Amino acid sequence: MPVTSPLPLRAWLAQRPPAAGGAVMASGIVSVGLHLTGFEPLSLAVLAVACLAWLALAADFVVRLLRERARWMSEAGTPGALTGVAATTVLGTRFSALGARTLAEALLALAVVLWPWLLVRVVRNSRRPMPGAVFLCCVATEGLALLGASLAAAPGTAWLAHTALVFFWLGLALYLFALSRFDLRHVHEGRGDHWVAGGALAISAVAGARLIAAAAPGRYLWNEDDSGVLHTVTLGLLVLALCWYAVLLVAELVRPRPGYDVRRWSTVFPMGMTAAAALSGASALGLPAFSGVGEVLLWIAVAAWLAVAVGAVLDARAELRAAR
Repeated sequence: MPVTSPLPLRAWLAQRPPAAGGAVMASGIVSVGLHLTGFEPLSLAVLAVACLAWLALAADFVVRLLRERARWMSEAGTPGALTGVAATTVLGTRFSALGARTLAEALLALAVVLWPWLLVRVVRNSRRPMPGAVFLCCVATEGLALLGASLAAAPGTAWLAHTALVFFWLGLALYLFALSRFDLRHVHEGRGDHWVAGGALAISAVAGARLIAAAAPGRYLWNEDDSGVLHTVTLGLLVLALCWYAVLLVAELVRPRPGYDVRRWSTVFPMGMTAAAALSGASALGLPAFSGVGEVLLWIAVAAWLAVAVGAVLDARAELRAAR
């Protein structure tokens, strides 16, 4: 009698690439977008999915660290490893909006611990040409700025806002580094993670909007020059993110790439993040016209999230059946 694995789910998780963290990033930002537009029950439902996925991937991360050290070290040097940091910060941002400050602070601390070690390994291993995942070095860094700025709205946290501002500028520098490594042919040939080229600008715009919002009336954080620069840069990032969105969408229409691929979660994330950037920018920059754009982009992201989720479930079911 053939012996089957008593833990097919564990075996399936063990086969997930680091890029699977994109599922948490995508779900987390869709939840944020639904919250910003007032669809709280839907937002919480998607957040629950994101939390379950984060817990499963975190458990697998620890198991690999303890039992498969060589594989863990090898994967830690790939851009996909930074999805762990980015996903943690996006979840923390959503919990911050829920008022769960202690949990959000714990997630920020965890992300800060993981970020430098993973970032250094990824940057060292980056060679031309690279797929869109190389922009995760920017996304992870801006994720720290975003979560830090979200938590900096509370009194007595000016230091956190100033620290978040440092990560904001560092993230933009890392975007230029990633752009120098990015293979532009992936815009036409990529299987999903090429969208991160635009998503990195979008999360930077959201971080900028949160930094602006952190300086509430009557609270001094930035002088007039710094505030003016922050407003201008944030607006520029939002416009560039929307331009990238248009270019990537046209590329998908010109060369359709149907079928499920785990890297498609890295398509949903930039879609949702661009929507969140437009919604956040409308408020922080005083440009209400972006609000309508953000709502349209949000529902496109929700549709994409549902499509990729269905594909992921069908793919997982087929793999689990084959493993039995």
